[in-house]
Amino acid sequence: MINQEIEINAYQFINRRGVSGVPRIITVENQRYSFVDSGLQYLIQKGQHLIRLFDMTDGQQTYRLRLEDECWTLVGIKPTV
Repeated sequence: MINQEIEINAYQFINRRGVSGVPRIITVENQRYSFVDSGLQYLIQKGQHLIRLFDMTDGQQTYRLRLEDECWTLVGIKPTV
């Protein structure tokens, strides 16, 4: 299930203009996961190319998600400390 494309089912918008959205619910292998907060976001720039990484938690595990070229990928899962 790691490094595979995922489906985003809902977003949470974190600023007043609704410009910056973060995943709220995702589907991975027909399993839905809901996140309890807005998580952490990292921006990585390679020349003109921009990659967004998100660390999101469902309260039990932390999920690292990558948004690159309009494609969402689950990068990793680890237990929440």
